[in-house]
Amino acid sequence: MQPLNGVRIIEFDGLGPVTFAGMMLADLGAEVVRLTRDASAGPAAFDEVGGAVLHRGRVAVPVDLKSEADRGRILTLVDGADAVIEGFRPGVMERLGYGPEVLQARKPALVFGRVTGWGQTGPLANAVGHDLNYIGLSGVLHAMGEADRPPSPPLNLVGDYGGGAMLLVVGVLAALVEARTTGRGRVVDAAMTDGAALLGGLFQALRGQGMWNERRGANLLDGGAPFYRCYTCRDGRFVAVAALEPRFYSALLAGLEIDPGEAVQYDIAAWPALQARFAALFASRDRDDWSAHFAGTEACVTPVLSLAEAPDHPHNQARRTFQDGLPRPAPLFDGKAVEPAPKSALTLEQMVTKWSDHAG
Repeated sequence: MQPLNGVRIIEFDGLGPVTFAGMMLADLGAEVVRLTRDASAGPAAFDEVGGAVLHRGRVAVPVDLKSEADRGRILTLVDGADAVIEGFRPGVMERLGYGPEVLQARKPALVFGRVTGWGQTGPLANAVGHDLNYIGLSGVLHAMGEADRPPSPPLNLVGDYGGGAMLLVVGVLAALVEARTTGRGRVVDAAMTDGAALLGGLFQALRGQGMWNERRGANLLDGGAPFYRCYTCRDGRFVAVAALEPRFYSALLAGLEIDPGEAVQYDIAAWPALQARFAALFASRDRDDWSAHFAGTEACVTPVLSLAEAPDHPHNQARRTFQDGLPRPAPLFDGKAVEPAPKSALTLEQMVTKWSDHAG
């Protein structure tokens, strides 16, 4: 049994966070049907991206959202669903006739999850944008990168997936729990700007206490501290050093053969010189030499693996973190990974019949 067995969710196909959220919910055991664009509706505005992972574990059903025949079937499918998730710009679902007022009038307990960049309300609600724009407005992007360079994009992890998809999943799960008690569904408005700002809450709190400098690369967790950053090794690869606690810092100094009296951990004025010293030492040996050197110590020094290398690391192999080179579902439940259901394709009529027992 998987945690969300018996939960049925309709995913209106899209890009970015709604796709990742659909994957997560399917990974947790929900039966998710992904409504994809039927060829009769014309070419899609986007191609399948990352489908081997992002589209796993759920049924794909081609539909034409503007077709009256398909509209009737989709509304019937809603009768058997517990939740709907979508990532269109505000107002699109309403114009198509699938807004929360329409769907929840049919099924009051339905949870309606929406994820957008700017949110459903506000001056920018209908503006275009991408992950980088959204996290730029949150304050988080400004804190990332080198001191003398523009902020560095953190892939699309902070906006699309962390601030968007993960908060959508949390909101939908919370609303599903409530709906089972009250019989009333909620409309979940997950905005990437909100989510990214929430993820940056610690740093806003530190800033308010005078413990965070807005200059990049000048703080404890942004690469400013010589004991919490990455270093280039002789072979051009990297190690991650994260010796935050004094005990771990002492182990780091011991491994580098540095006298503790010459490297006081929180002498911030001395950080630039100490960082240069660490950099010269790490540049003297290959990455894997340093990994072996610090193995079994408390120095918190580990290799920075490439995407290609990560599946082959012994720890990842022991935990089966990757399967066939792709990340498996997480987290573990009772020490076991959830196995995603095989992908399949059904017609809309077949799905309506399949879910008819769950209506009402």
